[in-house]
Amino acid sequence: MTSLQKQDFYEYVNGDWLKTAEIPADKPATGGFQDLVDGIDEQLMAEFDHFVAHPETIPAGRMQDAIAYYQLANDYEMRDQLGATPIQPLLDRVGSLSNLADLDGQLADWVLSGLPLPFAVEVDQDMKNTKFNTFFAAPAGTILPDKTYYEADHPQGQNLMEVFSEMTVQVLNKMGYEVAEAKKIMADAQAFDALIVPHVRSSEENADYSKNYNPRSFGEFRAYSSQLDLGKLTETLVGTQPEKIIITEPEYFKALDSIVTPENFTLLKHWMLMQVALGYTGYLSEELRQLGGTYGRYLSGITEAKAPKKAAFYLANGRFSQVVGSYYGRKYFGPKAKADVEHMVHTMIRIYQERLEKNTWLSYETRQKAITKLNTLGIHVGYPEKIPAYYDKFITKTKEAGGTLIENALAFSRIVREDNFSKYGQEKDRDEWEMSAATVNAYYHPFLNVIVFPAAILQAPFYSLEQSASANYGGIGAVIAHEISHAFDNNGAKFDEFGNMNNWWTEADLRHFEELSKGMIAEFDGIEFAGGKVNGTLTVSENIADAGGLSCALAAAKRDGDVSLDDFFTNWAKIWRTKAREQYQQLLLAIDVHAPAKLRANVQLANIDDFYSTYQIEPTDKMYLPPEKRVHIW
Repeated sequence: MTSLQKQDFYEYVNGDWLKTAEIPADKPATGGFQDLVDGIDEQLMAEFDHFVAHPETIPAGRMQDAIAYYQLANDYEMRDQLGATPIQPLLDRVGSLSNLADLDGQLADWVLSGLPLPFAVEVDQDMKNTKFNTFFAAPAGTILPDKTYYEADHPQGQNLMEVFSEMTVQVLNKMGYEVAEAKKIMADAQAFDALIVPHVRSSEENADYSKNYNPRSFGEFRAYSSQLDLGKLTETLVGTQPEKIIITEPEYFKALDSIVTPENFTLLKHWMLMQVALGYTGYLSEELRQLGGTYGRYLSGITEAKAPKKAAFYLANGRFSQVVGSYYGRKYFGPKAKADVEHMVHTMIRIYQERLEKNTWLSYETRQKAITKLNTLGIHVGYPEKIPAYYDKFITKTKEAGGTLIENALAFSRIVREDNFSKYGQEKDRDEWEMSAATVNAYYHPFLNVIVFPAAILQAPFYSLEQSASANYGGIGAVIAHEISHAFDNNGAKFDEFGNMNNWWTEADLRHFEELSKGMIAEFDGIEFAGGKVNGTLTVSENIADAGGLSCALAAAKRDGDVSLDDFFTNWAKIWRTKAREQYQQLLLAIDVHAPAKLRANVQLANIDDFYSTYQIEPTDKMYLPPEKRVHIW
């Protein structure tokens, strides 16, 4: 038996690839997921260019408007000619504010126009009654990726802020502000950012998303600010006074009246100017596009900006994501593959049900509730039957009609916001996808209790009719079971079969589950990686889902008459192959709820008893973990 299998299975499977793989200059990483993304990008870009050259071949419907939008995005001659002119009205709108009363007088339209505020509002599902939509309010984001970056001993925080500041001053200068004025705007924006930081949560704290449910009465919400009429804002946006408003971070809103004050008005105004200036550089001249991405590239260790045409494609694909995804899914995802994947999903659900029925640490009462949740699970594979209705309003005003990229972008963004607020009090559509079918990913939605597998991820190495069933179970099978596991991870366990935040566990069962979760936290916490350490608490929900996904997919693979555990484990390690820039890896360690890809592969394998017997792993091998330390939850 090859020694490397026993010492570092991930390296054994991916070592040759790691030696030769090159990270694209415009990407922070490459690997299993990223390779599929690159392939789909190239495929769709070629199709977009074909449609431009042969407009008569564009499918009827909104794809015609997506291509027209792409043409505007890709017209860099026009974008360079216009420079920063297209966003001058937005800069002027912020610049013309004299005081907080000026801002308050146009607050609702400010929100619908997509202009920045020191808080965000939206309509989303009521976590206690997920059948209906309600009103949410959340804090503004910070300049740096996480509040931990502001700590004095953070190795990157100060340097990142300097890069951000230098970039912002240059952008403002290109937009017509004198250097001294630009520096003043940036200094004030940074000072306002510093007022926000102490009152917001870290990524670790936000990993438990049940903490976001903090209902307040209309009167309580309105009282959070003496300077801005939050009550009038809410009524104008949704047409009524909501009985309750959900505050995601109460401590921030308690501090709002000390942040948004007449004394801080200039800081707020310059913070908003900074946000507007940077928010639209990707739609302006090539010079501003590249300049405005400086901080983001530095943060991820990316060495160069996307090629102009690729950036234009990303803008069009991003704005028309569901339109493009529907086109992609229907063209490239065949009925045979759809039927096969759906069969795998139902197989995983049966495996899960059997495991729940045989579970020894859950009470009968909790097991029955879990099985009910499992049997209520919604399953979406390939592409949605319909896309959101607001896309019908996405009618691109072409260059020939006098349209510009920014004009269309702002119009479409407003349509989306107006649509969002119009859904207040309405029933949530459980069949509406929140991800394009052309996205290489999958998700579980806790408030809908649905799992979604877009067409883009349903290809090799995750899935292929050309590879063995065992390899497919080690790839997409484990991904499917991972998403099912989210229904029963430390977050999903708090939501019932209808997606409502409702404790359906007995007290004893919940205590036992929390103890098991601590084992998963401890297994990952503090592992050194890329010059940093893994945060076991931040990543626990994804690690629980990985463990459940791998073990249940393995159980399914073993039922196949031609099972190959080597194929299964090898493909599991293969789908996680990743080569990433160190700076990007360090960023993910701070903010990402997923553990590093290599650890997702190796650590979870060490929990699986069949892995030891398949490769004769002994106590002297690095892949060995004593039985008492192997974490088993689902």
